[in-house]
Formats: sequence, C-alpha cells, structure tokens
Amino acid sequence: LADGMQYDLTKTAREAGITFPVFITAAAFELFVVVPEGVEGQDEEGRRWDIAWMLRFAIHRSRPGVRRLPVAFYCRNDNRSPKLHKLIAECGPVDIDDPQPAITLMLPDED
Repeated sequence: LADGMQYDLTKTAREAGITFPVFITAAAFELFVVVPEGVEGQDEEGRRWDIAWMLRFAIHRSRPGVRRLPVAFYCRNDNRSPKLHKLIAECGPVDIDDPQPAITLMLPDED
C-alpha cells in the first residue's frame, strides 16, 4: 500500500459483507476504479461498490478451498454502453509479516 502498488478496498468490501481485508492492484485500480476524464454518471465510490459486490457474488458462487476466483463486472470507461470485464481474486496472507488472510483483486495477466 505504501508504495502505491495496491489500494485498499476493505471498507467498501465490509459494507458488501466481505470480512477479509480486500486490496486491488494499481493497474486494476487505474482501469476500473478511477473514472476517466469526461465520462459522465460515474464516480469512484460507485465503482468500488460494484467491484466489491461482484467479488461477494463470486465468493458465494465458489467452491470451498479455491484460492483464485474470476470476478466479472460491467464498467463504462467512455460515454457508451458498459463493457464486461474480468478481474482475478486471490486469497493469501496480507504480507510476509502478517499471515491473516486477505483478498487481492488483479488483472488476469497479473500475479
């Protein structure tokens, strides 16, 4: 978090019913949370909620013991119709010094 490689979505995720800390990579944050200039009817809070809610839906649909889940959601980065996008949610430790479980959302080609 401190180096800007990830952003914390935990507060919004808790509102959506997810009890683990939730983080999103900087690349995914820039693509799907930050609203591009000139795009109407969008805000970061709403985009955070959409991602957190669809993560909750993916968790509820998953099988026990799965570490990586696809998270599908619609996002509009222009003033045309929203497009379907996919993130990957991976559960693992918060970091090397904190083994508590956390969920990281990332682009499909990120590790």
